[in-house]
Amino acid sequence: MFEELLNSPFYQRTLAAAAFIGFTNGFFSGFVILRRNALSVSALSHTMLPGIALGILITGALTQWNAFFGAMFAALLVGMGSVAVARGKRVAEGTSLAVLYTAAFAAGVAILPKLETRTELEHWLFGDILAVGNTDLWIVFSIGALILISTNLLMRPLLLTLFEPNVAAAQGVHVRGMQYVIFAMLVLALVSSLQAVGCVLSVGLLVTPAATVSLLTDKTSALFWGGGLIGGIGSVVAVLLSSPLGIAPGPAIVILLGILFICAYLFSPKYGLLAR
Repeated sequence: MFEELLNSPFYQRTLAAAAFIGFTNGFFSGFVILRRNALSVSALSHTMLPGIALGILITGALTQWNAFFGAMFAALLVGMGSVAVARGKRVAEGTSLAVLYTAAFAAGVAILPKLETRTELEHWLFGDILAVGNTDLWIVFSIGALILISTNLLMRPLLLTLFEPNVAAAQGVHVRGMQYVIFAMLVLALVSSLQAVGCVLSVGLLVTPAATVSLLTDKTSALFWGGGLIGGIGSVVAVLLSSPLGIAPGPAIVILLGILFICAYLFSPKYGLLAR
């Protein structure tokens, strides 16, 4: 059965997308864990839905392009807006994000009844990686390559901004600019996972891999590369198992990553439950 699936070009595209999306999101999950902003990821993931709804309302149809760009626009607007509002130091970044996120989500809920393609939105809520095409694969590859290259080139100032913002500023690092970069990369990572796990489940793919690695090691670099390997390999294995188990690939990816996290929590020799 597996041999027949692996020989199919359709399934090969699916596995390639799962591997690259999983690795990219798993790699970036290291920044999410270090920044301790998993709740921000959850808010931004739900913000993508009103962006998709707005794209449909403007264009009158649901396509791959208006879904991607609508989701990206909404998430960037809310994410960057929260950073800009927090710059005045009167309102915390988490507070501004909560206000903007709920306002955007409410706008999306208000738009939904006006759409004729509401039933088709389920693919974007929970993912439909089996429907990935060559164009989708190139979009995912382009976004992923941009994230991986940018974060590796800027790794030192990004980490310095996360751990010691005052020291970073003293060394000439544009701290506010680095915060914008992190949020922009976060949004791009979320958008890249739309095809695989959808708006609702994207937070699992962008948090769980590095969270699992953090239970196994204290090495910072391992959070990124280890998270990437867990995300990539876990996504491919989940897609392969989803068909015989009769589970949709998107939920299967998040379930498998959750199982790996639980196993790390239970059996980690240093931080596991059984080590205490």
